[in-house]
Amino acid sequence: MKKQTKKAIKQTAFLAIGIVLVMVCISLIVDKGQWSDPAINSEVLKHKPLVEKYAEEYQIASYVDILLAMMMQESGGRGTDPMQSSESYCGKIGCIDNPELSIKQGVFYFSETLKDAGYDLELAIQSYNFGRGFINYVQETSGQYSQEVAIAFSKEMYENAPDKSIYSCLREEAKQYDACYGDIYYVKSVMGYVDRIREQ
Repeated sequence: MKKQTKKAIKQTAFLAIGIVLVMVCISLIVDKGQWSDPAINSEVLKHKPLVEKYAEEYQIASYVDILLAMMMQESGGRGTDPMQSSESYCGKIGCIDNPELSIKQGVFYFSETLKDAGYDLELAIQSYNFGRGFINYVQETSGQYSQEVAIAFSKEMYENAPDKSIYSCLREEAKQYDACYGDIYYVKSVMGYVDRIREQ
């Protein structure tokens, strides 16, 4: 009886180990499949020469990967305003209808944002999405970028907006915080693209 019990325990242990190994293999295959997808699409890549040109002009040539990742997050490289830089150019959405002007303005605006943020990359990236007022907010409150301060800023801006109807929560997760101004996870998304660009 004892031998049978020991044998059953061994068989169960081997079976459990086998299941774990199979699960690990499956997860590795799935991860590999996800990471083999291109980090950025061909629509963004076709704009790379212009991004490089204006990054050089505005003395942020080492930030090309960041700018491409931001374009991927903003528009996937599609449309006439791939950097979604109309608001920083003319104060309203949709005034840019030329991809080169969009890229020039987007790169310029990011270069200014970097300077204002003291070259704090995460703060500069989030400020590209929220606007440069976010830099002042951070400096006056926490002193440095964090996910929590991004949520607090978004919530405050949304609460104080004279017309809330012009905003919609871009992400389901933002609804729980009532943080519907901008994209509270913009930094996380952009840096995710950057990591994948650099792994290619």
